[in-house]
Amino acid sequence: MTSFSSDWLALREAADHRARDSLLQAQVIRYLDTIAATQTEPLRLIDLGSGTGSNLRALAPYLPIAQHWTLVDHDPALLHAARIALIGWADEQMHTSESHNQKTFIALINPLAISKGHKQITVEFLCTDLAKNIESVLALPADIITAAAFFDLVAEDWLFRFCNALSKPLYTVLSYNGIENWSPPLDSDPAILKAFHAHQQTDKGFGVAAGPNAINIMQKLLSQRHFQTICASSPWVLNAQDRLLIESLAKGSAAAVLETDLVNSTVVNQWMDSRLQADNCIIGHTDFFAFKEHEHHVPSSSL
Repeated sequence: MTSFSSDWLALREAADHRARDSLLQAQVIRYLDTIAATQTEPLRLIDLGSGTGSNLRALAPYLPIAQHWTLVDHDPALLHAARIALIGWADEQMHTSESHNQKTFIALINPLAISKGHKQITVEFLCTDLAKNIESVLALPADIITAAAFFDLVAEDWLFRFCNALSKPLYTVLSYNGIENWSPPLDSDPAILKAFHAHQQTDKGFGVAAGPNAINIMQKLLSQRHFQTICASSPWVLNAQDRLLIESLAKGSAAAVLETDLVNSTVVNQWMDSRLQADNCIIGHTDFFAFKEHEHHVPSSSL
């Protein structure tokens, strides 16, 4: 499975949080409030490909008071970094007993109990290969499955497995959808983007990645399985305050394109040099919510 550095995840976190579609998020929160009102146990969320816990930090402040998160990643270094980041983010760390993780998993990292505002949040960390073990993860107790910037990395056949095994609601944000607009436009933009998409659809550890097609595939598969589905646009809109992220994107995109050998290296390097100076760009993402209507009534929205 592809792993990302904690530095890259930290660099993109502010842009990620800013980009999330607020209307769809509000609808998901209303849905989860309805669940929480019918039970005495904490709301249980499983976050796939959780990295350093950015999705928790974005969503937890808006959820019901008592929350239990399970952060799932194949990289123990990222889960350790998540634990440290969450302690720094929290208002207070509380004592918790040793984890009683499911037998399927080895507990590599102690669980965490924290408070943020008036929220009480328990966090468990599961280090496992989702390419192999997604069915086991989806079988764990949960009120909803979440993910951020994850599904564009996985293969279409893995998406079939995932959708076949999914019985819970799903809320995933920031899946890359292939739309990019850099300013000013360059003649080489179309060739660069086409080659970048070719690289996006190489094996990221799950087989040949679905890339920008992932959400469309999931929407079709889950609709066939009687899920209601809602999509919303969540683009990065980057400007001068995001200078370091723009530079990292330019370098990373150029490196990916060079690996494909689809564009002359001189053209790629000229494109990168120009984009390193870019003042703004838009990188398209999609947020996605899937649920079964009979489970809980979802209040209507303007979506």
